[in-house]
Amino acid sequence: MSADAPLVPLPRLLVEPIVRAALVEDLGRAGDLTTDAIVPAEARMSAVIAARQDGVIAGIDAAVLAFALVDPAIAVRVERGDGARVSPGDVVLRLDGPARGILTAERVALNLACRLSGVATATASLVAAARPHGHARIVCTRKTTPGLRGLEKHAVRAGGGSNHRFGLDDAVLIKDNHVAVAGGIGPAIARARAYAGHLVKIEVEVDTLAQLDEALAAGIDAVLLDNMNPDQLEQAVRTIGGRAIAEASGRINRETVGAVAASGVDLISCGWITHSAPIIDLGLDAA
Repeated sequence: MSADAPLVPLPRLLVEPIVRAALVEDLGRAGDLTTDAIVPAEARMSAVIAARQDGVIAGIDAAVLAFALVDPAIAVRVERGDGARVSPGDVVLRLDGPARGILTAERVALNLACRLSGVATATASLVAAARPHGHARIVCTRKTTPGLRGLEKHAVRAGGGSNHRFGLDDAVLIKDNHVAVAGGIGPAIARARAYAGHLVKIEVEVDTLAQLDEALAAGIDAVLLDNMNPDQLEQAVRTIGGRAIAEASGRINRETVGAVAASGVDLISCGWITHSAPIIDLGLDAA
């Protein structure tokens, strides 16, 4: 999915199993012992979830759902949704309802929102660093937290990025080890083309300009230019000449992404935005 497309919320059908599993993990076998012991069943409270640092928000639907699953009587008002930029003190959610439910759902809601907001914020930082230097879009990879791929890829879009493959089944990406087993780029592409349906795109990873020539000669939809320096990338883009999508990958960060974008590639894929993005600090406080 492209960053140019409107940010559409994920279907509840996809989000609910993840949130429900997180709640079950947290509640364990006996529920929230602390809250149930201290907070009367009839007690009510108002609270806010607010930002404690600058960032881009994501994961709000998951946070809202955590409160709803614990107690549907909790009223939640979203002040800043996915894709919103926040500064310290900005209110993201307002909560009102049974105190037990709010306190029990708090950690799961914050875990998801903090984690996903971190992904959105990391993505936004790369988008901003690349934008002045070219037309390349920042895309994510399959290096995601197990079980959270759909949410993290949505968070990438909230940060202004785009999505690469969601899984092994939605495109062919021929990597170096596939090439080694197949005996070369040409045979690997030929086997992939014979196996895949007519709607399936085929991309091949190349490490050298010689491999790029071989891939282009075999015909390909996209080329993953892996760990090439900016000069090599520029030459590769000239060689491709619009015959395939040019994607750069390998050690992409805020310091390197500008030079990579300036090479003229179409896409820049980065695992860091999902596997190593620091969380964004959000906190829940009684209002």
